[in-house]
Parts: sequence; C-alpha cells; structure tokens
Amino acid sequence: MAIAEQARISAPRIRRWSGKAILYVVLAVISVAMITPFVWMVLTSLKTQPEIGAAHQALLPRHWVFHNYVDAFHAAPFLTYARNSLIIATSHTLINVVLASMAGYALARLRFRGSQLIFYSFVAALMIPTYTKILPEFLIVRFMPLAGGNNILGQGGTGWLDSWWALIIPGAVTPFSVFLFRQFYLDLPTELEEAARLDGMSEFGIYARIMTPLVKPAVATVALLTFESSWNNFLWPLLVTQRDNLRVIQVGLTVFQTENNTQWAFLMAGTTLATLPMVLLFLVGQRYFVQGFATVGIK
Repeated sequence: MAIAEQARISAPRIRRWSGKAILYVVLAVISVAMITPFVWMVLTSLKTQPEIGAAHQALLPRHWVFHNYVDAFHAAPFLTYARNSLIIATSHTLINVVLASMAGYALARLRFRGSQLIFYSFVAALMIPTYTKILPEFLIVRFMPLAGGNNILGQGGTGWLDSWWALIIPGAVTPFSVFLFRQFYLDLPTELEEAARLDGMSEFGIYARIMTPLVKPAVATVALLTFESSWNNFLWPLLVTQRDNLRVIQVGLTVFQTENNTQWAFLMAGTTLATLPMVLLFLVGQRYFVQGFATVGIK
C-alpha cells in the first residue's frame, strides 16, 4: 500500500517535470533556429572572399579576417550612414512616444464627442498594410506646398524629396503606439486623476506628472519598437533620398552589391555592425518590452 500510495503521489510530479523538459527542449530548438542566421552572418564576415565563394565552404573560417570590418568602413562612409540612421530613429522615437502617449491619454481618460470614432479609426489604420501607404505618402512629400521650390499648389519643385523632412515626418507617429498607450492608460485608477484635479493640477500636468510615469512599460515598448522599425527601414529612405550624405545605414549596405558581384565579407561585416545596436538595445530594455506586451495581452 505504501508503495502504491507513493507511486500515485509521484505520478503528477513526473508528468509535470516531463512537460517542463519537453517545453525546454522545444524552446531550445527554436532559440537555436533563431540565432543560427546571426551566427552565420558573423562568421561569414570573418572569412576571405575566395573562402566565401568556395563550392563547399566550412562554417568556421580557415583564416579569421578581422580587418574586414575596417575595410568595410573604408569602402563606404558608414559613419555618415550610421549618424543619419541614428538621427532619424531617435527623432521618430521621441516624436512617437510624446505624441502617441498624448493621443492615447486623451482617448483613454478624456470624454469628448467622437472619441470612440477616432479610436476605431486608429484600430482600422492598424489593418492597412505598410506598403500600400508608400505611394500616397510619396505623392504628399513630392507635392508639398511651398517646399523644395513648389508653389502654393505643390507644383514646380521637388517638395520634401531629398531632405530631412521626408525622412522624419512621414511615419513618425504610428496607430499601434496610440492603441498601446490607450490600453495602458485605461488600466490606471481614476482616483489618481481625481485627486490631482482637486489639488488644482492642469490636465497636462496630470498626463505628464501623474499618469505617464505609471506606464513605463508602454513607453519602453513603443520606444524600442519605433527605434527598431526606423533603424531597419530601407524602402522609404531609398525612395525619397538621392544625396549620399542623406543615406541611411540599411541603404548604404547596397554599395557592396553590384549587378555582377557581391562583396559578401564586407556586406556581412556591415550588416553585423548595423544589427549590433538593436541587439544591445533589446538586451537593455527587454524587461519592460516583455512586460509591456504581457500586460496588453491580459487586457
């Protein structure tokens, strides 16, 4: 009887540990599959060009060529490209966090006519594919009145094309960010703002000093996603810029690709350098990032 009782008690524990072991194995396999392209990229950036072009290339380099990174910097003005990407990504992040948080606060905490319709419009905007908006945005930038030699009707010049305005203003605020902030602000207790209003605090003061410090996961999530999206953006900067001093790092990587040849060692070295800031940024903000999405999923 004692043995049977012990077996009955141990069975759920064994099933629980078996389930955890299977889960860890599955997660380990997924992690290896996710990190393999990045490892391959780094190892390829340390190989010679003939070694990369070999019919049967080994995973590890035969000769570790670290000067590929130095040569990649000399082959293209990567510092200029990185500076431009940093300026654009930082500007988009600041604008998106500030304006989207204001809009999310207004939709969540203020009662005004048409607020639900505006919110549904943001939700509808989430369903529009990104690339379907490229042409309308390009036409708006191209025919911007009184910019780039254009007249009041937007004719005669180039508008915002080949300027910082075209790189920063379109897409600076995203519907998803407004939606995310609204969900976080909805979860805050109304007693906080009521007490602040009784103390005579303005609505902007309530937003900036009372409510927003309580939604740090939302701020971190929006900032990280916005910076990542802007840093990795390729198509839009390619369409609206022609001057080399306005190129971003993702577009700058194309200098290593020609019609007849691709300098794979330099391309992988440049791609590694372009990827590294985002990896470091995610490692720093991953706690708030995961917390932000987990909280939204619960609502």
